[in-house]
Amino acid sequence: MLDFEREWVGRTGRKQDAIRERFGISASRYYQLLARIVNGPEARDYDPLLVKRLQRRRLERDRGGRAAAPRRGGAPGRGSATRRREHR
Repeated sequence: MLDFEREWVGRTGRKQDAIRERFGISASRYYQLLARIVNGPEARDYDPLLVKRLQRRRLERDRGGRAAAPRRGGAPGRGSATRRREHR
């Protein structure tokens, strides 16, 4: 999987199709397995630069996902004052 990630850099096409063709699994399952591999010491020994890049990309994606998530209590931008007005 690490070799596949290294080879994929700069390629075009649908990565999920390539994942299914090469590994015979869904893209979701691939990324679950890749996360386990990337967290292991063997991966860092095998290709430290690639592992750091994959970890950094995951961290950026996780940060972006939390920032874009809707606030508790409803849709973004619809605070309690708006709800109070609607119920009058």
